[in-house]
Amino acid sequence: MGADSATPGSRLSAALEAIDAANAEDPHTIEVDGQVRPKEQAHAELMTQWVQRLDPDADDAQLVAARAHHLRRWVLPRSDYPEGRAGYLRWRTAQAKRHAAGVADIVAAAGYDDAFAADVSAIVSKRGLAADPRVQTHEDALCLVFLQTQFEELADRLGDEHMAQVLAKTAAKMSPAARRIAQDLELGARAAVMLEAAAGR
Repeated sequence: MGADSATPGSRLSAALEAIDAANAEDPHTIEVDGQVRPKEQAHAELMTQWVQRLDPDADDAQLVAARAHHLRRWVLPRSDYPEGRAGYLRWRTAQAKRHAAGVADIVAAAGYDDAFAADVSAIVSKRGLAADPRVQTHEDALCLVFLQTQFEELADRLGDEHMAQVLAKTAAKMSPAARRIAQDLELGARAAVMLEAAAGR
């Protein structure tokens, strides 16, 4: 089926499949539900699941943004940039540009127009966070995936005191509904106690 004749459902399926195929090349892995998966592919699927749970009426742009939020992220590692906040911000800006360009190519091939690609890019970049509830849903999903998959490793690396600060910042970015969901996640005792303290700050 050509892009010009693609139906809405087939466009979404084609875009998600292309993103999954790209992220399946991630050489880094993560274990989710007892299964070892390419890291960015697994994160992207979890993001999509959380967006759909948080917003059952999520539109195509939200779902594509969730799936492509870290499209082929490993290609530009953080270690390529200097240490410190300035280096981090340069890396994040470069990643955002890469993600936007990569997603634009994928959605165009699936049959979407430039306006759709720009909408996806805005959600991924979290532009309009205060005004667009779709962007808040995206942020909430990001935070929930972080808590699910990265808490223990990061806490071991940073230590509890620094991690408490990270969690406080994470909780502050989440909507009240997402914070309630976070309290019900199946986290270890250490994470649950720290998250409860962070949410109460």
